[in-house]
Amino acid sequence: MRTADRPAPLVARTDVPDPLRGGTTVGKRPGRLAAFVHRYGWRAYALPFLTLATVALLVDLALTSPRAPARTTGAAAATTASLPSPTSVVEAPPPAAPAEGDAEPIQAPPTVGVESYVEQGAGTLAVVDGSSAVHGTGPLSRFVVEVEDGIGVDGAGFAQAVEATLADPRSWGNGGRRSFQRVGVAEAVAGDFDFKVSLVSPGSMETYCPGVGTGGYTSCRYGERAVINLARWATAVPHYDGDIETYRHYVVNHEVGHALGNGHLDCPGDGQLAPVMQQQTLGLDGCQRNAWPYP
Repeated sequence: MRTADRPAPLVARTDVPDPLRGGTTVGKRPGRLAAFVHRYGWRAYALPFLTLATVALLVDLALTSPRAPARTTGAAAATTASLPSPTSVVEAPPPAAPAEGDAEPIQAPPTVGVESYVEQGAGTLAVVDGSSAVHGTGPLSRFVVEVEDGIGVDGAGFAQAVEATLADPRSWGNGGRRSFQRVGVAEAVAGDFDFKVSLVSPGSMETYCPGVGTGGYTSCRYGERAVINLARWATAVPHYDGDIETYRHYVVNHEVGHALGNGHLDCPGDGQLAPVMQQQTLGLDGCQRNAWPYP
């Protein structure tokens, strides 16, 4: 038998036509990923990177975007708003009525008298302990006397001078209108008093009379206190011609008069006695000096 006429043996073909490439591929058919890459080209590689970049951007925005402040409930807000600020132990209390005082003169006149005084005390006040008899027969007003620490003034002596002024029949108790009694530390702590008379250095006047405008020169009434300026107590004012004793009676009666609810008055006319509620520290305006509500 001739070899040339014998048919060739059957062999499985491995070159299957590739319809995607137009050629042949060896072995098995291409997978889905290969087909996807072949179909979309470079976009198949770019899409995963774009997806990752988008996710990263969204995460970054979520982490860095400002958070809205937590909403505070009404009760919590009220509690925060009502927290008190720190205050000094020597801060004067708010006045129950508008504070009253003689405004500082445009130019402070030179002081007179021989008594020296401390310009700036310690800034704290000490109650002069002890009590007095009741002076007068009218409705009772109880008062506390205070002296600033560090001013070198005998508290008992100052208290005695205040008592003597208010006990005088020409003072506010005249004719049974009122009576006065000084009380001490226990009553001051308990709040069992009507007003205080406080002797304060010029440098501390703005502490105990804030916003009144004493300029460290004049005295004032602030809250429950009749505040006497130490400089005026020691030297009076020039137009009192060295009559310090009369001026001391005047300044106690004037400031206590404010504490009792009296306002300022003007000079009624040339040559007449100045009302005790006239601002005699600043001038007499033609009147004669006078220390008493009922002279």
